[in-house]
Amino acid sequence: MDTFKKLKQFYWPFKRYFFWSIVLLLAVTGFTVAYPVILQITIDYIVLDQNYGWIPYVAVGFFVITLLKGIAVYFHQYLGDLFGIRAVFELRNALYEKLQYLPFRYYDNARTGDLMSRLTADVEGFRFFLSFGFAQLINLVMLVGLSLGIMFFYSPSLAVVTLAAMPFLIVTVYRFDKKVHPAFTDIRKSFAGLTTKVQENISGMTTVKSLSKENYEMGRFEHKNTDYKDKYIYTSNIWASYFPFMELIGHICVVVLLGYGGFLVINGDIQPGVLVAFFSLIWFIINPLMNLGFIVNTFSQAKASGERLLQVLEQPEEIMDKPGAVSKDRLDGRVEFKNVRHRYDEEEDLALEDVSFKAEPGMTIGLIGATGSGKTSITQLITRFYEPDEGEVLIDGRPLADYTLRTIRSSTGVVLQESFLFSSSVKDNISYGNPGAGMEQIIDAAKRADAHEFIMQLPEGYDTVLGERGGGLSGGQKQRIAIARAICVDPSILILDDATSAVDMETEAKIQKAFQEVMKGRTTFIIAHRISSLMHADEILVLDNGRIMERGNHDELMQQHGAYRRIFDLQYKDKHTFMQEAK
Repeated sequence: MDTFKKLKQFYWPFKRYFFWSIVLLLAVTGFTVAYPVILQITIDYIVLDQNYGWIPYVAVGFFVITLLKGIAVYFHQYLGDLFGIRAVFELRNALYEKLQYLPFRYYDNARTGDLMSRLTADVEGFRFFLSFGFAQLINLVMLVGLSLGIMFFYSPSLAVVTLAAMPFLIVTVYRFDKKVHPAFTDIRKSFAGLTTKVQENISGMTTVKSLSKENYEMGRFEHKNTDYKDKYIYTSNIWASYFPFMELIGHICVVVLLGYGGFLVINGDIQPGVLVAFFSLIWFIINPLMNLGFIVNTFSQAKASGERLLQVLEQPEEIMDKPGAVSKDRLDGRVEFKNVRHRYDEEEDLALEDVSFKAEPGMTIGLIGATGSGKTSITQLITRFYEPDEGEVLIDGRPLADYTLRTIRSSTGVVLQESFLFSSSVKDNISYGNPGAGMEQIIDAAKRADAHEFIMQLPEGYDTVLGERGGGLSGGQKQRIAIARAICVDPSILILDDATSAVDMETEAKIQKAFQEVMKGRTTFIIAHRISSLMHADEILVLDNGRIMERGNHDELMQQHGAYRRIFDLQYKDKHTFMQEAK
């Protein structure tokens, strides 16, 4: 029950719905066990004693009880569902909020399909037990308890003999739970793997089709689907193994009841109506105990789901605001690295090693180097997506942790190599980081990113709703909208991570020219592979294996005849080609 205790904060605030649902359930249980009692009275005191004048009154009593039971069942189920729905509404919000604040380190290993499975199937499994399973468990206890009380009131000896086999049923149910819980945990994990495969395939459909790997992908999906099917069949086998034995025990109790009860009636120890009442009451015990397997099933699924949800909720938020963190509308943008060392995983090599540099407001820093040299790692530390393992990253002379995350990130505009756009209008995408921006500011940002012209050619201009991940736009168009989004934030620190890689040379030249105006007064970091994109930088850092191998402006690095000069010589055969691109 530890899982339910840990998740108590989500359902306990709505306990009034649950308690009233249980009160009504108690009434339903009382009306249910009243049937055999009325039947016993009818047989023993009306039929056998020939008091037939009471039959109309008994019929009316049955009708009233049935009506009241129907009303109680309706409100019991409604309040039970309300309890579960309200609880998982808060739970789903908490999960989604948690996902917003988990660090990038978590998403480095998390799978999208698995997270989607947790927020859908696992949340629904937990809700079903809150709305239905929990009440059924309480109903079982109350129904069995009341039935046992009435049976012992009528005939203790018949009750003891009839229920002699019940301990075997309880042991069987216990063993069933021990096997079915891990089986359902495996089903949840397998389902998460299946949804991850589907999500990955849909996201990478262009790659699949371009390489004609449809059959290969179908084979991979079939493997995941087979695993899911096999785990469900294994669970079904557990059900098939235990339920016939449970039913056999139940029918043995009925046979014993009819045999020994008939003997007592013949000897005059009990009235015939008592035997008839016993026959009804024994099923009020057997059926709930047999249904205990179903209740255990819902409990096991809810427990397995709850454990998977807690794995998300209990993930540590490694990067968060510390007490007393400074909140400012805008930072000046003075960035300094002091002997920074950083690795993404303990088993991996250092991504950055002893990196130190200083960027004053208005400066442009160029970052160049081979793939995996640490360029993006520097910018991810500036935005505090990760924390350095050693050393310090400072903005305006203070460690990053001294500021609130909102202060750091609202003062930073980031354009990534892979531009992500939301399924909303072009206008909303550009103003995403600055919701209060007016149309003039949005259009100005688009013009600076050389995006205004093609946006106006869209069916509804800036009000055009984009498809998923910017579907319908070319890579260059998506990248230009992403650039406009960063400009619209009006940041004091601008990070361009290979931001013009998806545009043609002519468009890049236009954007670079616009950037010259945009970068004034801002601290700008440019990651690029083309030297023409970096030649105007105040300082260029040449990285290799996480270390700064060379630093200086373009002219200084060209004179050093080091790695930067070798990159230049590889990219440009003659100075004329370079000057053309630089223009």
